[in-house]
Amino acid sequence: MTGKLRLTVFLLSLFAFVASCILISCEGDNDKIDYKPTPFTFPTLPDFPSKMNIPKDNPMTVEGVELGRHLFYDGRLSGRTHPDSLMSCATCHIQSKAFEVGIDHPRFSGGHPRGIPSIEYPEGKPTPHMMLPVVNVVFNNSGYMWNGFLESSNNATSMPGYDFTGVEDLNFRNLEAFTYMAIVAEHEMRGSIAKTVAAIESDPMYREMFRKAFGTEEITADKISKAISQFVRSIISYRSRYHKWLRNEAELTESELRGHDLFFSEDADCFHCHGGTALLTSFEYFNNAKDAAFNDSRDRHSITKNLWDIGAYRAPSLINIELTGPYMHDGRFKTLDEVIDFYSEGLVYSPYVHPLMKFVHDGGVRLTDDEKADLKAFLLTLTDHELLTDPKYAAPEAIRQWLAH
Repeated sequence: MTGKLRLTVFLLSLFAFVASCILISCEGDNDKIDYKPTPFTFPTLPDFPSKMNIPKDNPMTVEGVELGRHLFYDGRLSGRTHPDSLMSCATCHIQSKAFEVGIDHPRFSGGHPRGIPSIEYPEGKPTPHMMLPVVNVVFNNSGYMWNGFLESSNNATSMPGYDFTGVEDLNFRNLEAFTYMAIVAEHEMRGSIAKTVAAIESDPMYREMFRKAFGTEEITADKISKAISQFVRSIISYRSRYHKWLRNEAELTESELRGHDLFFSEDADCFHCHGGTALLTSFEYFNNAKDAAFNDSRDRHSITKNLWDIGAYRAPSLINIELTGPYMHDGRFKTLDEVIDFYSEGLVYSPYVHPLMKFVHDGGVRLTDDEKADLKAFLLTLTDHELLTDPKYAAPEAIRQWLAH
């Protein structure tokens, strides 16, 4: 064999080897072909904070948000398919209620929302705290839940009484952990991670959606939680009459303007905890003088072990406050009027009251009836009516059709 012939044979063999490697590689990564996710863009919000809480390992994409919207509304998230046992995020986070449960909801029984019924709890086990609406959470960089359990400094890798089998690299540092907790908690879906993954895998629709969102058809608990978190982060409330007034797109009445001035003044003293021009919250934690004694094992003190955090809870955003009752972490107040009366003349002193509750020794800020009316009028301007019907936050048609069957 001549040298030229040997070279030709060698080159042909090399070409065949490389081609086979490419084919094998393509077959192994077949479901990653054409993975071109579309970056998600938020609306321009000049009065909102620029810092958003979006983890580096879960960037926002249009495909991820859309997948998350389907999962958010899919009752099979509970790991069940029987109509009486379906439960999704949207079971309690209802769009028409500003993504709260609403005081008149069937699952709202005995003072708190309740999970899927069991033998021990025929009506469902009640939640330990009231709900917090999942609106504008992308701007929250101070931990999630009433006590801030889900925060960047949390190094826990398990929770007593919760079975997180099937979750890899479990942590409780951000919003993504909410999905795991909701699936297995006795007072919510009372399910298992494995059954949830299997239930979602059973619908062929999801394989293509997962491929578009994550570059692979593989359905895992991690990807389910990431997709739902993307959708939740996409829920932005910025079209209330108050927000439009900030943008010079609407007018407020004289009473509403007086209420605005009261809110942001020392007279009503609301802005210290619910400040922030656009979000109406500081995202911080306060003992706001509701009680003199404390026995809740889930207050802020349970997280920080700081004595000053005894009886302290997050100051929630007041956007859509008209719709998010009952109020406080335990739902003790059913109406806005009760809340206003409490801050006016119902404060209770304890050694743990936050220093910003400057009027605690007077029992409250002592508003007149007219001032109370003006303050309430302003609070009602915070309702974002467009959010309540916006189709991009609503249940997808495919999920509605499945539920109809």
